[in-house]
Amino acid sequence: MTAFWIILAIIVVVILSLWVMYNALVTLKIRVDEAWSDITVQLKRRLDLIPNLIETVKGYAAHERGVFQAVTEARANALNAQGVKQTAAAENQFEGALKSLFAVAEAYPDLKASQNFSELQAELVDTEDKIQASRRFYNGGVRDLNTKIQTFPSNVIAGMFGFKNRDFFELGEAEQAQAEKPVNVKF
Repeated sequence: MTAFWIILAIIVVVILSLWVMYNALVTLKIRVDEAWSDITVQLKRRLDLIPNLIETVKGYAAHERGVFQAVTEARANALNAQGVKQTAAAENQFEGALKSLFAVAEAYPDLKASQNFSELQAELVDTEDKIQASRRFYNGGVRDLNTKIQTFPSNVIAGMFGFKNRDFFELGEAEQAQAEKPVNVKF
């Protein structure tokens, strides 16, 4: 009779462990999905600001068609991107085009002094900060989910129920190189 209770206790512990591991995987998956949703909301917000920014800059620098076209094309690519890798690549291209637009703005002091341009630029800076925070949250969730999927014994449960590793939302090579440069401070 004692052997029966020991076997029953072992079975109950195994079932409870499987249940806890499965629920932990589901929780992490939902957090990653939520974090990705936060990123897409912020990216959409930034993309929605761009037409207004382009129109403002066009009023001062109408002859800079190449820059405007590059920003418009990069925006369209970002809007049509699917999945983490494609979205990250499109966003990296878009950020490069946006830097070109701001370089044009630097050449026009009247534009830089424009209240409309300043407000749009402030909105973009705020949105960029939110995108960075969303990226960190997403990548943290991906790290936790991927770790759980790859470690024993939860990897057995993950394999049984089809949980897959997720891709990190990473900086492009140019952005990575820029982020690694030391900050140049002048007084």
